[in-house]
Amino acid sequence: MAKYLLKRIGRSLFTLVLIICIVFILMRQMPIEGYFQNFDKLTDAQIQAELKNQGLLDPMPLQILHFFRDMLHGDFGVSHSYRTNVPVTDILRDKLPVSIRLGCMSILVSLFLGIPLGTLMARYKGKFFDKFGTLFIVFIQAVPAAVYYLFIQMYGTTLLGIPLLFDPNSWKSWILPVLSMSLGNIAYYGMWLRRYMVDESNKDYVCLAKAKGVSGNAVMFRHIFRNAFVPMVQYLPSSFLNTVIGSIYVESLYSIPGMGGLLVTVIKDNDNNMVQAIVLLYATVGVIGLLLGDILMTILDPRISFGNKEGRR
Repeated sequence: MAKYLLKRIGRSLFTLVLIICIVFILMRQMPIEGYFQNFDKLTDAQIQAELKNQGLLDPMPLQILHFFRDMLHGDFGVSHSYRTNVPVTDILRDKLPVSIRLGCMSILVSLFLGIPLGTLMARYKGKFFDKFGTLFIVFIQAVPAAVYYLFIQMYGTTLLGIPLLFDPNSWKSWILPVLSMSLGNIAYYGMWLRRYMVDESNKDYVCLAKAKGVSGNAVMFRHIFRNAFVPMVQYLPSSFLNTVIGSIYVESLYSIPGMGGLLVTVIKDNDNNMVQAIVLLYATVGVIGLLLGDILMTILDPRISFGNKEGRR
């Protein structure tokens, strides 16, 4: 198992390095205005001097090496338009806790509602709960998220008396953003858990348990649910990335001072250092999520073998 984990960690690090290089190269193709303050007021000589000072005239491999060196020291440069000459890490340090808190709350709500939804759909297959859950999942999957985000904001604020914009000092202002970000994962968890539980319900051990007189609820929750939940585990860490991606629009919609709204703002302002740092942060979250999912699978599923090669016993 240790050998497998080391290989998996090595692959994740390689993937992350590759993503960093690609993002870095793409950002260097953006207009140079994003690396300057008051670009229109600078002369050609001043522009060239500043480009040289920032190392933007160096060969690309050398720029990448310098970027990795600075990144390992926690230096992602400074903002040139969002907060002039303020280090990127200082800006992210203020914004990141808000997005993490919002994302964690959304994941908890998703688990609290999505897992019971999938369980009830499998338990009462073809009946009311199954049809209701299927309708909900189809709606969430088919309708663009921006549409029901807007409906939730418009009618939720009116019906519940919640402020339209986010207020960090009011717990009520967290309700609609968290609910909006949770819907996608609720449908995701419900859909896949139902599928896995339905597949497990046709296995021989379930038929044997029923033949022995074990009650339907006991078979469903003690055997089917436990085995069906194992494949779901690998998706839990990576689903945090989906939540973060959803927060890009939700945070902008509710004026939440987090990472999502920040990304939209710095893209509009062509603040290249900020865009680069945020995209790399999202990529890191995604790679770590996939890695943690695989690790959880290896720990919780005893059927996974690491000692033999594929096809051998």
